Amino acid sequence: MAVCKALCWTLLVAFLAKGCYSQLNVCGQAALNSKIVGGQDAPVGGWPWQASLQRSAFHFCGGSLINNQWVLTAAHCFSSTDLSKLQVILGANSLDRPNQNQVSSSVAKIICNPNYNDSTSDNDMCLLKLSSPVTFTNYIQPVCLAAPGSTYNAGIVSWVTGWGTINSDVNLPSPRNLQEVDVPIVGNRQCNCNYGVGSITDNMLCAGLKAGGKDSCQGDSGGPLVSKQDGRWIQSGVVSFGKGCALAKFPGVYARVSKYQTWINSIITSSQPGFVTFSSSGTDSDLSTNCTGLPPVPTTVSPTPKPVVCGSASLNSRIGGGSSEASAGTWPWMASIQQNGTHVCGGTLVAENFVMSDAGCFSSQPKASGWMVVLGSLKQNGTNPFEVTLNVTNITMSNLTGNNMALLQLGTKPTLSNYIQPICLDTSNTTVTLGSTCWVAGWGAGQGVSLQELQTSVVDCGNASTADSICTGAVTLQKGDEGGPLMCKQNNAWFQVAVLTLTSNSNSSTNSSSSSNKTLSDLAKGSSPMVFSKVSRYGTFIRATVGGLLSPASTSSPVAATTVNGASPAQASFSSLLLLSLNGVLLFLK
Repeated sequence: MAVCKALCWTLLVAFLAKGCYSQLNVCGQAALNSKIVGGQDAPVGGWPWQASLQRSAFHFCGGSLINNQWVLTAAHCFSSTDLSKLQVILGANSLDRPNQNQVSSSVAKIICNPNYNDSTSDNDMCLLKLSSPVTFTNYIQPVCLAAPGSTYNAGIVSWVTGWGTINSDVNLPSPRNLQEVDVPIVGNRQCNCNYGVGSITDNMLCAGLKAGGKDSCQGDSGGPLVSKQDGRWIQSGVVSFGKGCALAKFPGVYARVSKYQTWINSIITSSQPGFVTFSSSGTDSDLSTNCTGLPPVPTTVSPTPKPVVCGSASLNSRIGGGSSEASAGTWPWMASIQQNGTHVCGGTLVAENFVMSDAGCFSSQPKASGWMVVLGSLKQNGTNPFEVTLNVTNITMSNLTGNNMALLQLGTKPTLSNYIQPICLDTSNTTVTLGSTCWVAGWGAGQGVSLQELQTSVVDCGNASTADSICTGAVTLQKGDEGGPLMCKQNNAWFQVAVLTLTSNSNSSTNSSSSSNKTLSDLAKGSSPMVFSKVSRYGTFIRATVGGLLSPASTSSPVAATTVNGASPAQASFSSLLLLSLNGVLLFLK
């Protein structure tokens, strides 16, 4: 680490947490770190994600802890993937004076980005799986990772940490304490002008002073470049390469973390890292940078955004009966509502930033804190390459007699795709007629790890019939299915007509010990229909909370969605719904 200022000591701090917890609940938190620009001694507990990679007790690269068993580092650190004598040290401050807070772990697996190019240093990123999970402590915590769409305008203050040399070929003196330095982001256009046009790709990020004097250096490779936003530290880059160390006009170059969420999540399939969008305000001064050979900033007319529509499921070909495990993208509005990484209830995406569920799911914890929504998921465990986890910022529940619904507001809007789409709401009370074929889906406790689906049909409610009721053939529901949808197709769009509830009138199996092994696909015995409250019953509440409803696409329209102020002709109400808002010249490697 090369700096022209007093170099600082660091230690690590955050909250005690279990490794199975959602990483968004714990990542990026260093309570005793109050870094400000200008440099000062780091408080104890400053960088609890910092890792030292060692072979035969010799430090050769840095890294960052991103969940309880995975460390992010640089691909160029591993010309060999030999696991022998390879150790990862966490919780350390001084390399020469081990402390009681640090742990050492062997490495079970090295997975480097398959597109890494050692001649250009593009895609310089690697993941290390520790041989066993580590326990989070005040000195060992994961860092948050920059999500796709993060923006880093020139000048954004960032911090880089490591045990590398303090200048080219000048080793860090004993006791080799962890070093830190603040460096401003340098825009990619300026960085390309400095290093030679074409040498800095969109997968890279640069940081450093124009005059030099502050930089990462040899031995810092693989370590984190982080910035703070809303009280969380978010890793934007992985130390990759540079010309010399801290030279004027040659900032350090880092692998841009926000480009790799899909790749990282395809490898880490449980306790996935917490990805957070880092946003820069104002205009990026780098856009005005020009030099010989640098293409001009394209002046494009922003296309009119496609309207967001509801009820579109391009990967759904359901036309027949039966029941089975759902396939990816079949029900793209399905949401797993979780606490501490554990599925509690089902739900559905009903607007760009709202999820609906059963109000009963939140009776014991009605506040948004601790709740997360997972979209694009198929299996509760295993690979979900299209999955995103979003914070819940507010929970609003209806207040009617009998069943009620909840709307969860999300902290950020998910990117819509074939695997994440909102469902239409049947608030007009006209979409479904007797005999209509409909489907239910959920992750009930007896259903293993995969999303289950079952076809049913609308039947006469008999004595239970009211204007606000809808009935189906008997289906066994289990704890964990509540909040999910009863959904029917109308004119090529899918509508939710009710929210699944576990009540006496819906033949819940949870009170029967003999049915503990039943799943959503089991048909209940007997002739009693399942009775649910229609979505249309909550139409006024939904519009007041969401601020408008989505309309289905026309037959020729692409998948998209527009919010309209009034009810769509095909939208109606549900019973017991909950809407959740969810809320990385001679060059050398460092």
